Amino acid sequence: MKNLTYSIAFLILLQSCSSEQKKQSKIEGKIERDQIAVTTKIPGKIQKVLVEEGQFVQKGDTLVILELPEVDAKSMQAQGALDAAQAQYEMAVKGATDGQMKQLHAKVNGLKEQYDFAQKSLNRMNNLLRDSLIAQQKYDEVYAKYQGAKNQYLAAQAELADVQHGARVEQQRMALGQKERAMGAVSEVNVAAKERYIIAPQDMSIENINLKTGELALAGYSLVSGYITDGTYFRVTIPESKVKDFQKGSQKTIVIPYLDNKEVLTTIETVKPLTAYANISTAYPDFEEQETMFEVRLKPKSDSEAKELLTKATFLIKQDK
Repeated sequence: MKNLTYSIAFLILLQSCSSEQKKQSKIEGKIERDQIAVTTKIPGKIQKVLVEEGQFVQKGDTLVILELPEVDAKSMQAQGALDAAQAQYEMAVKGATDGQMKQLHAKVNGLKEQYDFAQKSLNRMNNLLRDSLIAQQKYDEVYAKYQGAKNQYLAAQAELADVQHGARVEQQRMALGQKERAMGAVSEVNVAAKERYIIAPQDMSIENINLKTGELALAGYSLVSGYITDGTYFRVTIPESKVKDFQKGSQKTIVIPYLDNKEVLTTIETVKPLTAYANISTAYPDFEEQETMFEVRLKPKSDSEAKELLTKATFLIKQDK
């Protein structure tokens, strides 16, 4: 009886060791996806949430709409400043109003008549002086009036020409600078106004919606987070003694238990050392205490196969026979 008991105990121990060896020969890992968080640059209240948790969205889809009353007010201010700067610039280029131009033209025409009359009078005085019919004093008086009419006419012509060419070049450049500054303010407000629409930067699945309608979203706060649709990868932790079997660029076949041991072909993308034991993802670690642990990242050969896989699900590395 005692021998039978020892035999049964030995068989149980042998089976346990065999099972333990079988477990330890497995290399398990987790299916992972690259995460993404969508934030806002401008603070505002949540006006409407257009997506739900678990929903797949495409790049460019609107996720959340913000309420930004301050931006609307600044938009009106910027547009008013632009209109004022535009008017200042046009006035500097044009130089004068239509009424002012008419006045200057009339002034020039009137002074031209005076100048022509003074010139005719001077010509007559020249003839009379030549025949000694008038005194030199009389001629000098007419000549002085002629010079005065001439100078007034030339000054009016210069004033008209100056107005026709607009204000000084420096004044025009100053007005243009004010206009461009106002245009920049309008563009800045328009860019800020577009920030009310929170857009999906990539194809992604929505995992968490962190704020609800009416809540305040501060600048840089994560409104929506999720997984990138094309960011599926497989992560496994191995000891230093097994690194030789996982060379970068080589191919490995993984087995997914929850899909009835479906096989997926992958390529080893990175192999990097880990510094903490807590990062180990293998269920049955089999390594010496002094061994360094390495994280192996594998990418699926077919993205379409990986899209439907569950994040954090377990997979096994298929052992080479």
